[in-house]
Amino acid sequence: MSGHNKWSTIKHKKGAADAKRGKVFTKMIKEISVAAKLGGGDPAANPRLRTAIDKAKAENMPKDNIERAIKKGTGGMEGVTYEEIVYEGYGPGGVAVLVEVMTDNRNRTVSDVRSIFTKTNGNMGEAGCVSWIFSKKGLITFEKGIDFEQLFEAAIEAGADDVTEEEEQFEVLTDPSNFIEVREALEAKGFKFSNAEITMIPQTMVALEGKQAESMLKLMDKLEDNDDVQNVYANFDISADEMEKMM
Repeated sequence: MSGHNKWSTIKHKKGAADAKRGKVFTKMIKEISVAAKLGGGDPAANPRLRTAIDKAKAENMPKDNIERAIKKGTGGMEGVTYEEIVYEGYGPGGVAVLVEVMTDNRNRTVSDVRSIFTKTNGNMGEAGCVSWIFSKKGLITFEKGIDFEQLFEAAIEAGADDVTEEEEQFEVLTDPSNFIEVREALEAKGFKFSNAEITMIPQTMVALEGKQAESMLKLMDKLEDNDDVQNVYANFDISADEMEKMM
């Protein structure tokens, strides 16, 4: 399981996701606006916008908020222009970290991100230092309780790259270009996903425990709490037993 997914599971268990829903909405509005600006306001012709809208709906974002964000991006409303940047660095234990940001002030954001790394026993690196560890993939997850063989057959038939069984869920991996097609094909066959997104999957993992594990979770939490940060990906792995100790 990728560190990003591990982090999502951890946040859910900590109850942190609901506490930060307002911040999540703000970040989704940014993504919808930028997607609309770059690819137009029609979700049917703009896969990135369609994915962003689907994600917003999954978080129960009001329809009016989504429509305003699209208008903002297509020029129907005045707003700030955001720049997309990816920062790279290392967390405790040499964990690879990718930080995707949308900012209207590059100097402020890079300063904030560097400070977060430094204060949590990590450090920012040069462009390209860890990005080679990650591959962009469509990821669709399903809670266990469904028939794995049926899911596997349906996913591969729809064009998925792979289907795996993880500790707490089944994961369907796709090429980003096939993501929506595979997701919709599985929905049509009655498979209800728990999460669906375009994400960065690491090729290798770094096991953490003790103080390093605590510092890594603090790094992830502080990065995601920054208003300019859209997504954080990392290749850490923390065992269930280790998580129990920290809860």
